Amino acid sequence: MQGAEADPDLAPVTRQVSGCAAPATVPSGPERGQPLAAAVAELPVLDASGRQVPFGALFRERRAVVVFVRHFLCYICKEYVEDLAKIPKSFLQEADVTLIVIGQSSYHHIEPFCKLTGYSHEIYVDPEREIYKKLGMKRGEEIAPSGNSPHIKSNILSGSIRSLWRAVTGPLFDFQGDPAQQGGTLILGPGNNIHFIHRDKNRLDHKPINSVLQLVGVRHVDFTSRPLVIHV
Repeated sequence: MQGAEADPDLAPVTRQVSGCAAPATVPSGPERGQPLAAAVAELPVLDASGRQVPFGALFRERRAVVVFVRHFLCYICKEYVEDLAKIPKSFLQEADVTLIVIGQSSYHHIEPFCKLTGYSHEIYVDPEREIYKKLGMKRGEEIAPSGNSPHIKSNILSGSIRSLWRAVTGPLFDFQGDPAQQGGTLILGPGNNIHFIHRDKNRLDHKPINSVLQLVGVRHVDFTSRPLVIHV
């Protein structure tokens, strides 16, 4: 996670829309200005009913913020998605942007995870992690400096205990994904256009949500309704 300092990967530019300046997305990394490979766009994701949907169909006709999470038992992912759930749908509609979360569990875990987090935007899974792999998402933890996240409220001990409790009390005892898999954030569409990509180096390296929303012209969201617990 990033602190208060400006992040060069997230620096917005402006474009004129109806006489007003609006933020335009800025790609990050070697994919800057390159399209998403057709072979990746054709890979399937699964919805909560197990129905296959081509990945590229999710953003063929629209811009999308696509957040890949580690696994559904990860307390950091849970608390991050809890904050994604706070983004009003009206804010996204104003900017003509959709929000999509992709996990790597069985599709059976989607509905319980949404109930747990209060998340009501779009969500899919990539159980074989094929899209994660093709997009170069990291597997394993890389040591990297991280600031305090505005999205993480639990410390390692309490968060890990809650994750373990969910694992042993759930109807299916599994990790709901590969625990070593890291996630990332992309801004895609319309079509196979990559506007921004960030691959998490470790479980704490997700991008602050408002920094990403700023890039697609979505209004600032207040995530400070609950007290923060310093991550130790």
